[in-house]
Amino acid sequence: MELKKINPNLQKALMENGLTEANEMQSETFSTIKSGADAVIQSAAGSGKTTTIVLNVIQKLEKASGESTRALILAEEKEKVLEMVALFEKLGNYTDLRVLGAHDKGDIDYDKNLISLGLDVLIGTPNRINMMFSSAGFNLNTVKMFVVDDADILFKNRMDAIVQRLAASITKTQLLFFTSAITEKIEILADKIMIEPLFFEMDEED
Repeated sequence: MELKKINPNLQKALMENGLTEANEMQSETFSTIKSGADAVIQSAAGSGKTTTIVLNVIQKLEKASGESTRALILAEEKEKVLEMVALFEKLGNYTDLRVLGAHDKGDIDYDKNLISLGLDVLIGTPNRINMMFSSAGFNLNTVKMFVVDDADILFKNRMDAIVQRLAASITKTQLLFFTSAITEKIEILADKIMIEPLFFEMDEED
């Protein structure tokens, strides 16, 4: 996949998984995400938003470091969490990034123990992540990327309050919303918690 200054090991993993060409969304957002800017990225369902999230997190984090979570990703449901964990395993097979998927049907104590042992990427459903961090008192200030996938669906299901609460617990982070549609709730929350967010809207055919 030809993207400017992409990590060679990430590029190798992408090529091995048949991802040889970046689509419009991946090309247009790569530099912005790499720069650390806040952004709202809209693209149709099935256009590769999950792949875009995973490759950008791998690009940014590169390798295991420290003990605390550096990328926090919210996903709609258990299936989405597991899908993203599997994609990290595929595209991150040349890194030693530690990735955990946490969902409402999992064992919360097991998840907490793994986090305390050291983690780079935490992917989870909003309710489970909220429960874990409010009860365990984990330090969120190490989170460098806070990504919300399917933001339109999550906010429709009234999860925007959780996103706002989590964002308020992090001193400084990059905030990214990925969505199939830019709704009024997304615009309102982006204005509240993001710093000069950039908006990307992709054509339907892409």
